[in-house]
Amino acid sequence: MDSETQMNTEQVLDIFRSAGAVLEGHFILTSGLRSPIFLQKARVFMHADKTEELCKALAEKISANVKAPIDYVVGPAIGGLIPAYETSRHLHVPAIWVEREQGKFRLRRFEIEKGARVVIVEDIVTTGLSIRETIDCLRELGADVVAAACIIDRSAGKTDVGVPLIALAEYEVPAYPADALPPELAALPPVKPGSRNI
Repeated sequence: MDSETQMNTEQVLDIFRSAGAVLEGHFILTSGLRSPIFLQKARVFMHADKTEELCKALAEKISANVKAPIDYVVGPAIGGLIPAYETSRHLHVPAIWVEREQGKFRLRRFEIEKGARVVIVEDIVTTGLSIRETIDCLRELGADVVAAACIIDRSAGKTDVGVPLIALAEYEVPAYPADALPPELAALPPVKPGSRNI
């Protein structure tokens, strides 16, 4: 894909489908919401070529939307580690990450200069909680969070993360509170494939 052509949502989903990463059933999302569709990005990230294709396109979209220099790409652990690293490679800036320590994101392994311009790169956004928590962590350290980016925005642009959100694809998937499930979803046993609370 040349840099003049931006990847569209269907092309992103085709890559997920080719990796067997679009699952159907009854899933408990990281947010606690329930969904009949789960995007198992780990099945994509196990393929370096697919990951590179997605993250190169995401880097191009970030470059098109963030005009000033970027000092770091920051990934929320665990889900953001691989896409942040691979996207940073195409942006030619260092990748760092936050990790949970006693339930709160911390920049445990790195120092960051006050005023450093950062873009947070996440895999998939549903409620935006991980990005908002990462923004809080970085702002406490004096960083300037100029934008966040993700491979897929499951809210299709409805989630407000507090900074501009650059999504490679928008794919709205139904998500329900546990006490308001449609009968066909309630009839299936729930599975929790995400990484929070591990």
